[in-house]
Amino acid sequence: MMYPNLGSLLGLGALFCLASASFEGNLNYQSPSPRSSHVNLGLSLPLITSRTLKRSSMAYQPSELNFTHGVASGDPYPNSVILWTRVAPTAESDRSNVTVAGTVELYSHETEKYVKANANPICIEWKVWELQKGYNVNVEGPLRRSGKAYTTSDIDFTVKVEAHGLKPWTLYNYQFNVCGSNNSSPVGRTKTAPAENDEVDEVKLAVFSCSNHAKGFFNVYGNAARKGKHDYVVHLGDYIYEDASSGPRAHKPANKLFTLYDYRTRHGQYRTDNDLQLLAQNYPWIPTWDDHEFANNGYRDGFSALNNTEASFRNDGPSISVDTRKINAVRAYFEWMPIRQVDLDDNLRIWRNFKMGKLLDLIVIDTRNYDRSITSTGNNDAYIEAIRDDPSRTLMGGRQEKWFFRQLSESKQRAATWRVVGNQIVFSRILDSKGELTGTDNWSVSVSSLLSNFNCL
Repeated sequence: MMYPNLGSLLGLGALFCLASASFEGNLNYQSPSPRSSHVNLGLSLPLITSRTLKRSSMAYQPSELNFTHGVASGDPYPNSVILWTRVAPTAESDRSNVTVAGTVELYSHETEKYVKANANPICIEWKVWELQKGYNVNVEGPLRRSGKAYTTSDIDFTVKVEAHGLKPWTLYNYQFNVCGSNNSSPVGRTKTAPAENDEVDEVKLAVFSCSNHAKGFFNVYGNAARKGKHDYVVHLGDYIYEDASSGPRAHKPANKLFTLYDYRTRHGQYRTDNDLQLLAQNYPWIPTWDDHEFANNGYRDGFSALNNTEASFRNDGPSISVDTRKINAVRAYFEWMPIRQVDLDDNLRIWRNFKMGKLLDLIVIDTRNYDRSITSTGNNDAYIEAIRDDPSRTLMGGRQEKWFFRQLSESKQRAATWRVVGNQIVFSRILDSKGELTGTDNWSVSVSSLLSNFNCL
């Protein structure tokens, strides 16, 4: 009797053993303990192997891949800038949860180990060249920097690299291509920051916030991109919204965001907008998040419609905890935004600063998700008002507050002309007709002690 599929089965078995051995050679899969010793402290190598064999036993050909969501740049330093793209066989986001499951570090957005674990990662080349004055954007000048990177479905096929060795306050073009092919991305334009001690007459910032895809068109992005009157884009948060709004530009997926797939899909939908793509392609972004990149009115331990109780866990979300939801949101944000991790020991940190010559210091903070005390949740305003002046209340947490105060002090000491604070919520004290403070979700109700310290600067 003949068994025509026996050879294929034997070959697949041999491949399975080979793949298993290659995964076992990566110590990250045994950390902090082998799964054979502790089920909850290790990754299932057979599961990972079978997933990889099913998905990656054959490498993608360049013709099968597309730059699905354009290109972007961000977080400009005097000598470097972040470059971003996504190259994939489909615009659909990956449903894998491996990057946020098992023994991964809290709020991790690490990518390298997942790329190394894949049998056939997609290879991408990138290059940066100085913009040639008087020439079309497609005319390449002398190559300034180039490199190679890899991506896989585990990180939703996103690519983020830092181009080093650039000159301060200089315009550059950049482009990606699939390795060894002419399958190329659009050409992008970016700009480095001025050096700390440079004499700069002006730095022009285009400032945005609260961009809800389902509520209308992003005309303001397109107007800014086409007018070309600015150097950098500063987005102060609510870059995406987590709700399930319907209509002509209905949100995808058609539900509130909880899972990693949910957040990835929503980020992907926003990046299909032509005006957003154009602004991201030609100007470096300096973004921070507000609450809706996670969920409405977030704070350290919850959101307005999900908190750390069993009842909320079971009834307000699909059995997803506050912490897991935040983990998913953070992972997707760092995958999809051209932003750097400034502190490798603190994965939730997004607060950072940019010295723009002697003219200004741009200090970007997080008044939402890092370590904020409870805020308004829609049904606790009387309680928030009662604890308004509680000395233990904090908007940013002690570590960030000290860092923020230090940045302001150092900026004054170095004689920067301006100190510009990129923050998510109303900073000024707002009084009602009786002269009393109003609002339950702003600075004045959260950090009265910190605001008083600013008077010393």
